Amino acid sequence: MKITRFSVIVIISLTVFILSIFAAQQNKATSRYHSKKELASFQMHTGPIGPGQYFLPSSRCAGCHGKDSLGWANVDENLVDVNLYDRWSASMMGLSARDPLWRAKVSHEKLVNPAHGLDLEDKCTSCHAPMGHYNAHFNGASHYTIADFDNDSLGIDGVSCTGCHTIGANGLGTTFSGQIPYDTTRHIYGPFVSPMVGPMQLYTGYTPTYSSHIEDAKLCASCHTLITNTADLNGNATGGEFVEQATYHEYKNSVYSQNNTSCQNCHMARISDPIMIANGYLSITPRTPFNQHSFAGANMFMLKLMKANKTALGIEVPDFKFDTTLIATNAMLKEKSVNLTLHFDSVANDSAYFRVKLVNKAGHKFPSGYPSRRAILQFVVKDNNNDTVFKSGILHSDFSVAGENPAFEPHHNVINQSGVSQIYEMAMGDVNSQYTSVLERAAVLLKDNRLTPTGFTTTHPSYDTVKVSLDALSDPDFNKINGVEGSGTDEIHFHVPIAGISSTINATARIIYQTLPPKFVAELFSFNSAPIDTFRNMFNAADKTPIIANADSLMNLQLVTKSGAQLNKRDDVKVFPSITADGKVNVNAYGMLEIKQIDVFTTNGKIVLSKTVSNNSKTETILLPETAGVYLMRIKTSKVDIYRKVIKQ
Repeated sequence: MKITRFSVIVIISLTVFILSIFAAQQNKATSRYHSKKELASFQMHTGPIGPGQYFLPSSRCAGCHGKDSLGWANVDENLVDVNLYDRWSASMMGLSARDPLWRAKVSHEKLVNPAHGLDLEDKCTSCHAPMGHYNAHFNGASHYTIADFDNDSLGIDGVSCTGCHTIGANGLGTTFSGQIPYDTTRHIYGPFVSPMVGPMQLYTGYTPTYSSHIEDAKLCASCHTLITNTADLNGNATGGEFVEQATYHEYKNSVYSQNNTSCQNCHMARISDPIMIANGYLSITPRTPFNQHSFAGANMFMLKLMKANKTALGIEVPDFKFDTTLIATNAMLKEKSVNLTLHFDSVANDSAYFRVKLVNKAGHKFPSGYPSRRAILQFVVKDNNNDTVFKSGILHSDFSVAGENPAFEPHHNVINQSGVSQIYEMAMGDVNSQYTSVLERAAVLLKDNRLTPTGFTTTHPSYDTVKVSLDALSDPDFNKINGVEGSGTDEIHFHVPIAGISSTINATARIIYQTLPPKFVAELFSFNSAPIDTFRNMFNAADKTPIIANADSLMNLQLVTKSGAQLNKRDDVKVFPSITADGKVNVNAYGMLEIKQIDVFTTNGKIVLSKTVSNNSKTETILLPETAGVYLMRIKTSKVDIYRKVIKQ
């Protein structure tokens, strides 16, 4: 009989439980099994939370929920350490108060509107340093500033353990812009029923309590929708508001909200292994499922920058912890953000017609969050001599986009000349509708063509908070299929001139994620202050290469031009299924098209199947080779040659 680690834990747990019943008759105190290292961690702050206090720093949680020196708790079935404290400490949540971009941007906003300085810092700390902010306000402070939290263990701890786990259920999901509905009754909420109460009450003064709201997306709402008050160019309040970011409302306007897939489901990698979640208490029942606290998003750039400058930033996080977060972030960006498929539709009139289809896989817009973030669609066609025939979305050495409009690049449905690029972003305009990166000056939405999540509609109650700009709304391929909203997709059509090209061509498409483009920091770096100068130096020294979130390519495409051929809207060829296990693929021609020949190529251009049709057929079936892989089909019709991609599993 195979004895698993879980079985051993259960046996030990039962034994300890029986012994604890006996011991309880002799001593009502909770039995402890902590190592000297863990006990030393507890002694960093003596006693439980005191009068007039509402939060504790993460160091008070590390003793039980950090690395277990004995190797029993906070590890999975393969003994991989998954402790909560270490994963959190290297996340953007754990580093929110030390984030040098955030500090520089707060300084920038204050320099633009110095009379608003106290209010700006107080508002910004409500999300980036919530424990320090609210602890101060609960004790009568009118403002909580960066100077305050630099000397405050609660503030500098960022979005820490008690900063999330003491949020109450009352009013959750109805307050935004840093208005967090904290429960001040010293209950600390978790996702597991029947928690062991004694140790946490003894060491912290909190009562651990099960509540389902801790796994609800509403827990994130207070800080992940931020609405700012608009000021004009003289710093005067206009009475207007601007939605700086609305990730929670984007989520509400999606299929993910409808099927109860929460933020936590995606951003806290879940494992099914039973985990002992506290060190030193072998009588604790192992818990499953277990959400890891790595909080993976897409911000590779800032994580790398902070890792490279951790000493200067006062960050005491080992490199290996950063590396774990970077791996999770890279996987989130490349595997769970966006799909990209490149199609070669046809050749006609000395042009090759390509189509790039993007599918948003996230539960909110892509990109989402802080308005500097954007995604660039890069499309390049080369001939067989590797000479560039067509290019779009090319980056300069400073990682700006070649040909980009200085204010903002409009949304495109069709791109038919090199140097024109599709950029998915949100652009803010001031009271004069001029582009700005100053958050307090944001008055109008100049552009928002970011990919919407599946299920997103303009009729949803939250749409007024998550609007799409008119240039994207008027695109029949943006978030629509056959005119019906909610697809979470976009299709961009590229018309590539090929006159004079007799060779084969190769095409590549990439979607590139960029955290902080040069355009966005230009205004910031025109000012000087200690936080701005510090970040400028770090930014200039950083690797600013954007991350390729997804890519696709088509190689060795044959160019057979039927000069003068014209397609109308009814002319089309459908190939289905596009993914097949048995290799059987159907080809149907519509409109005036008739099938003349079907050729099948491997991705390196080798022809593996050719079928000539002599009876002007509208419907054909072919059988792909036995070898699994990606194949390119060329369907020769009475008008044009059309290309489709299929996959044999």
